[in-house]
Amino acid sequence: MNKLANDHLHETRNNLIKEISVLGDAQFNSKPDPNSWSIAQVCHHLVLVEEASIKAISWGLQDSASTQKERKNVHSILLNRTKKLKAPKIVEPDVKPFEIQQIIDLLSESRKKLMTFLSTIEDESLLEKKSMKHPAIGDLPLDQWIEQIYVHEQRHIEQIKELKAAL
Repeated sequence: MNKLANDHLHETRNNLIKEISVLGDAQFNSKPDPNSWSIAQVCHHLVLVEEASIKAISWGLQDSASTQKERKNVHSILLNRTKKLKAPKIVEPDVKPFEIQQIIDLLSESRKKLMTFLSTIEDESLLEKKSMKHPAIGDLPLDQWIEQIYVHEQRHIEQIKELKAAL
């Protein structure tokens, strides 16, 4: 994986941990309204997205019919928070309350799985040559699946800041 993507993954995750580690568990699980997610649920969603992204990249690498698709501007799509995106069922968070440390551990575990998985890819050029369908973006080159992990996390960090301000 290229150093820039690695740096972005690391920096974004550190920013996320800083945002949530100052909260108490009650704030962490508080919802502004019944139809919204709590900060804990947003974080659990990020864990699920990271794990689902590993599966998607893995499937894309194994799919012999997978070919390069048009590159997308992942930043402009995901960071535009005026457009609400509906999370697919597979990445919807649990409704049960979470402890902050529990979520930090889950985030750490999912990131470790991602980094371990990426380190096993022998021919990284395949990440640019193959694509998989992303639920919000459409066909996406596999290297951009890595990019969408930290950009998606940045999107939700902004949401978390808004939720914290509303507490």
